[in-house]
Amino acid sequence: MEEREDEGVGVPDGYQRLWTPHRMAYVQGEGKPTGDDADIEGCPFCEIPKLDDREGNIVARGQAMFVVLNKYPYNSGHLMVVPFRHVPDYTDLDTDEILEMGLLTQRAMAVLRSALGAHGFNIGMNQGQVAGAGIAGHLHQHVVPRWGGDANFMPIIGRTKTLPQYLADTRDQLAAAWERV
Repeated sequence: MEEREDEGVGVPDGYQRLWTPHRMAYVQGEGKPTGDDADIEGCPFCEIPKLDDREGNIVARGQAMFVVLNKYPYNSGHLMVVPFRHVPDYTDLDTDEILEMGLLTQRAMAVLRSALGAHGFNIGMNQGQVAGAGIAGHLHQHVVPRWGGDANFMPIIGRTKTLPQYLADTRDQLAAAWERV
């Protein structure tokens, strides 16, 4: 059999590829606890609040919760509302924590509208590994800003998201807006 130069790269299909090798850390679960009952040891959501806000991409801190930029965002400004307490399930929250999560979610929406001009939102939690939770052992609620036309061909065909701003810049912009809104 004749050896080809492109052996092992697949059948040429005319598509140009955009490589995002930095995402492999996420795909492989680097530094991420596994399982629904993941221990506090090594939990990134337990470690983030120990960092400086800028270093940890924390936008705001409440009494029982903090708001942080997603390290692997679906869209620019993708925030998460996370309890300081290491709990895996929404039913584990007490009444005060549920109230604060709701209030911080409302504020996050207002900030994202003000600072980034968001047109809409996807808001939700993936409860358990089988439901798609990347870090199932520590509850977190996603607040994903959306804009008309943001779901272009890239994620559908290229399985790639284009993000127009560095996380640190987005964090600074949202933290400043958090104080104003």
